[in-house]
Amino acid sequence: MSDKIANLASYDPFADTGEDTGDVKVQGYIHIRVQQRNGRKTLTTVQGLSAELDQKRVLKAFKKEFACNGTVVQDEDLGEVIQLQGDHRLKIQQFLSAQGIVGKDKIKIHGF
Repeated sequence: MSDKIANLASYDPFADTGEDTGDVKVQGYIHIRVQQRNGRKTLTTVQGLSAELDQKRVLKAFKKEFACNGTVVQDEDLGEVIQLQGDHRLKIQQFLSAQGIVGKDKIKIHGF
């Protein structure tokens, strides 16, 4: 018989859940998140866009395409982050891949 019983082996069920652990490393991915404000209001944030892109021009295109308001916020850890009013996660993903800015495999959508 074996000295080690298989059922009592140490196993962490939450070790690889794939959830965001709060790390701020971008690793070439574009992260699209939604945050709840108050009531029904939400805020969509886009981080990790290439530094070669003009964030203000991308924001202007988002605002025109999605008919919403937004801003570019300078974060000390994440760099420039685009914030849009409303939940536009899937629209942003489709827009970025349709314009050829980045492929769908490099976009991560977080929230709800």
